[in-house]
Amino acid sequence: MKVSYRHISTSEDASFAIKEFCQPHFTNTFHFHSGYEVTLIVKSSGQVYVGNKMLNYNEGEIFMFGPGLVHCFSNNHLSVGKGENVHAIVVQFDADFMGKGFFDTLELRNIKTLMQRSAYGIMFGNNHAALSALFSRFQPNQQMKNLIVLLQILEELSQRHKEDGVIITDDSRKIQYKESDAEKLASIFNYVFENYHLGVDIQTAASLACMSEAAFCRYFKRNTHKTFSQFVNEIRISHATRLLIGKEDSITDICYACGFDNVSYFNRQFKIHQGITPREYRKVFIVSNAGMPLLRHA
Repeated sequence: MKVSYRHISTSEDASFAIKEFCQPHFTNTFHFHSGYEVTLIVKSSGQVYVGNKMLNYNEGEIFMFGPGLVHCFSNNHLSVGKGENVHAIVVQFDADFMGKGFFDTLELRNIKTLMQRSAYGIMFGNNHAALSALFSRFQPNQQMKNLIVLLQILEELSQRHKEDGVIITDDSRKIQYKESDAEKLASIFNYVFENYHLGVDIQTAASLACMSEAAFCRYFKRNTHKTFSQFVNEIRISHATRLLIGKEDSITDICYACGFDNVSYFNRQFKIHQGITPREYRKVFIVSNAGMPLLRHA
């Protein structure tokens, strides 16, 4: 797995691209584009890594990524191989796909603001059935009709992003990885994503980067703005939030299922990342009865 630049492909002379994915699991690597991407998760759940942040995603949610923002969707390791396909609809377009200055007009300033904020990644909740339904109106070989649908989607997102759109990355710490670091960092991320519920150690991660442990610690902190242990704990806590709102597993069982080997340490880390204890988190979710946890970031 490596971080890669991906050209926004279009059919023939089309000004934007529409892609539909239906497959056993997400297979894309950490990547970025020169333009914009809007993704509807029709069916799937797992984690999405954006810049230097990671959070859970669920069916019905919509994500928008701006130019140069590294991102990658990953399925929960427990759901892979169960015969359930991932289903996602992705729209990609360049900044000037409607012509230079098109979004500078007064009527379209909200969409321009949306595009500017997407540089840090925006997530929209799964409570917008009408908005999600717009994606189903894309049709093969209907470029003009599809263009109108895309503009409708952007207009809807521009109206909702102030109240419902969650900015994913910290404005002051947006990460845009250098190509020279891409493969090295991706091998580390992939190692953690595949093994966080088992044993993850810094020596193995350092060896993947072909560095000494001390050099690796400095390198990882410089490139991600967090320590390696913080990164691993974020992923484990993210998985824990999903387990806490699922089956009635005990806190101890969830602790071990996420890769922690000490319940007290798990409780402390959970409170650091979520602001409340695992037991309180479960109670908040049950009381809210909203179908999704109120605290999203891990």
